[in-house]
Amino acid sequence: MARFRPLPWGRLRSVSVLAWTAVGSLAAWLWLLLGQGFFWRTDVRLPPLREPEQWPRVCVVVPARDEAAVLPSSLPSLLAQEYPGQAEVFLVDDGSTDGTGELARELARRQGGLPLTVDSPGEPPAGWTGKLWAVRHGIALARTRAPEYLLLTDADIAHAPDSLRRLVAAAHGGNVDLVSQMARLRVASRWERLVVPAFVYFFAQLYPFRRIGNDGARTAAAAGGCVLLRAGTAERVRVPEAIRHAVIDDVALARTVKRAGGRVWLGLADGVDSVRPYPRLRDLWRMVSRSAYAQLRHSLALLAGTVAGLALVYLVPPVAAVAGAAAGNGPAVAAGAAAWVVMAGTYAPMLRYYRQPLWLAPLLPFTALMYLLMTVDSAVQHHRGRGAAWKGRTYARPDTVPEKG
Repeated sequence: MARFRPLPWGRLRSVSVLAWTAVGSLAAWLWLLLGQGFFWRTDVRLPPLREPEQWPRVCVVVPARDEAAVLPSSLPSLLAQEYPGQAEVFLVDDGSTDGTGELARELARRQGGLPLTVDSPGEPPAGWTGKLWAVRHGIALARTRAPEYLLLTDADIAHAPDSLRRLVAAAHGGNVDLVSQMARLRVASRWERLVVPAFVYFFAQLYPFRRIGNDGARTAAAAGGCVLLRAGTAERVRVPEAIRHAVIDDVALARTVKRAGGRVWLGLADGVDSVRPYPRLRDLWRMVSRSAYAQLRHSLALLAGTVAGLALVYLVPPVAAVAGAAAGNGPAVAAGAAAWVVMAGTYAPMLRYYRQPLWLAPLLPFTALMYLLMTVDSAVQHHRGRGAAWKGRTYARPDTVPEKG
């Protein structure tokens, strides 16, 4: 009969640490599953139409910088809005070098539909990000029409014909100051399939949509591609002047409105789609890393905590399951596998929303590792003096002058 040979103390101790770490990850996932505003659900959508007796006037503001490649797929959808009230589109050409303004005028001549005004604000002064300076100019133009609502939408966003009508009905019927929809991002290339649904999933985990709509909760966020804002609220809270330095302007906007007592709502979109392609990993990497460190308020302590948290929540489960199996550590395998299953299960609804195969769900740890590296790279670029870069501009710190890159 073979004699039982106990594991060496060093190996036993390392196995124990692995098992306990996996248990910690599983506990974190159980809390996320039940205690983080059911962030993983995808049923927060615009409510059914409650049409007003008299449709309010709306002005649409579109900041655009070098967007000639996407305008033919997006601007006609805005001009073709089937809105019962008065509406007008203001496209602000933010120093484009690719003929964005001229193309917008040509599309309007061919398309017809809602009236279009194209104007340019010039270079942003010190303390302003370029996009918000363009938004300020567009809102100033819009105020000459005395609108009740402002639709702030990006140049790469295509809207279904009833999009504006549904947004106004939701805001007016629900007495909400800011209604925002997270546009359905493009998912075509293999990297987009791997990264894009996870991007929205992580955003919802940070800012659970149900909590955003809860007037008693402090959580506030918006999706900058599609924001309907009550014009009176914008003037009362001094938007965009109050957030003129913000790189992540949509979250800053929602926080400003909610802190001033305004009501905010954010949900997933039906009929609001981004047409901007991210075919290569490099494109997606730039999209995330340009603002990831700004999200952490340029804090090394928050960066360290984020890296540790991502590792515990997303990387430990597969590592514990695989390493535990190799070491014959049943508790580590059980806890790691259970956490991995919960993780994949919470990701599945987002994959269904994006019409992607569910076999991508177990790959979420790999995607999370990429986001971890993107966040670290964002911090590295910041401390090298490059800061957040977008559309040829670099924003090193909130109080710096945007510079041409």
